[in-house]
Amino acid sequence: MHAATPQAGKLKELLEPLRADPGSSAVFCDIDGTLAPIVERAGEAAVPKGARDSLRALAERYALVGCLSGRRAAEARELVGLDGLVYIGNHGFERFVPDVGDVRLDPAVAGHADDAAAFIEHLDASELASLGLMIEDKGPICALHWRGAADEGAAEATAREIATDVIGRNLLPHWGRKVLEIRPAVHLDKGTALAELLEERGIARALYGGDDRTDIDAFRRLRDLRAAGDLTAAVCVGIASEEGPRELSEEADVMVEGTAGFLEVLDGLAV
Repeated sequence: MHAATPQAGKLKELLEPLRADPGSSAVFCDIDGTLAPIVERAGEAAVPKGARDSLRALAERYALVGCLSGRRAAEARELVGLDGLVYIGNHGFERFVPDVGDVRLDPAVAGHADDAAAFIEHLDASELASLGLMIEDKGPICALHWRGAADEGAAEATAREIATDVIGRNLLPHWGRKVLEIRPAVHLDKGTALAELLEERGIARALYGGDDRTDIDAFRRLRDLRAAGDLTAAVCVGIASEEGPRELSEEADVMVEGTAGFLEVLDGLAV
């Protein structure tokens, strides 16, 4: 890291409690926009070798290392390509833990796994396709993407109409970077999933890095755990980007520039 800058000095100070006691510390992060640069087609995303190597090294040293993603847990695991990590998929709805060996839905989803898909079935698929709105079936969550649409403004306007129609149907709309997700109305997010894991493993210190609105849920929960005395240190790292939500910088303890900036964070934890 560039220790001469004030930001680097602040980051070094924030990381020190975790570096001093890795055996009781956890390192978690988002994938797209945090580890892997954002690309027009999600299937073309790739985690750089440097980030993968850093995560592998951290997993050998820290008590718990993992990725929380909007992708399905199995897809997140395949994208990162490391078996020794924990993968939380669908923003907290799914979990893969190495010592368990398979992907499991959170029990809160029981009875609601098909709610989003049933709603999507009643939409005019041909109209959505003509606008460049792509439907992604993620099991209990369905997503509408418009990145790369011929008229992204028109596609987003239609997505906003759909989001309004969701209200009152036991579903919730969630916004991301050029994506609308339709989720069952259950209290699950990256923050709830992260808190559950930290409690199960008796973690005392934790860091989370992310670039989008759903990552703010993890930031807030870490701060709540620290305020309650359940964590002695909590570090929230925001990844700056042109598309990132304005509130990200307000909620983060420190901001870094893009995926390269977050790689410096990972490398700083390994020193």
